[in-house]
Amino acid sequence: MEAIKGSDLNVPDAVFAWLLDGQGGVKPLTDADSVSKENPCWLHLNYTHPDSAQWLATTPLLPNLVRDALAGESLRPRVSRLGEGTLITLRCINGSTDERPDQLVAMRLYIDERMIVSTRQRKVLALDDVVSDLQEGSGPTDCGSWLVDICDALTDHASEFIEQLHDKIIDLEDNLLEQEVPPRGFLALLRKQLIVMRRYMAPQRDVYARLASERLSWMTDDQRRRMQDIADRLGRGWMKLTAVSRARR
Repeated sequence: MEAIKGSDLNVPDAVFAWLLDGQGGVKPLTDADSVSKENPCWLHLNYTHPDSAQWLATTPLLPNLVRDALAGESLRPRVSRLGEGTLITLRCINGSTDERPDQLVAMRLYIDERMIVSTRQRKVLALDDVVSDLQEGSGPTDCGSWLVDICDALTDHASEFIEQLHDKIIDLEDNLLEQEVPPRGFLALLRKQLIVMRRYMAPQRDVYARLASERLSWMTDDQRRRMQDIADRLGRGWMKLTAVSRARR
């Protein structure tokens, strides 16, 4: 694939536009930069911002189907191969103070060997883990390792929330045995959380498993093995939560 001019990825209101240095760090993308497999870029956009919306609607770097998806058309976790690139939709645990997963944040991304274009409306807190590593020079070195690190961070956040739900179910049973009535609305919220997690986490596990099995040119065998480990970890967490919720009905 031919290199991309940095000026073709210049979006004034981007959340950030970085060039991966291949050694775990990043630098701001400039018009003079050349984006290639050896030095891919990460362009992160809020698709509701005017310049970002305009770029998504007009850039020749993205297939037409990708433009619509990155602009907020896709919600359910999925993965689609489009030529030499891959379109992925993921759901992320909301980082609000009440941690309500019925408000899951959607992150959409298009990735090939030269560039990563990710979009969101609300902030995805799990990205902070990867951003911090990149700023410290210990982050991903290419597009494949970037994707693995992102999915790993999202799964960490999901697993933590699943553990919280697991504990809530156990505490609820203990309280009921002590004839303690749960607070008003607690059961309804818990049920909604379980439904939403079931709706989105199982498909997300399947997305990870498919990424592990696809022979994507920009992913190594080691990265595919790591992706399968992430899929298995998310699957174990969900099975644990499903088992305890069924046992206590």
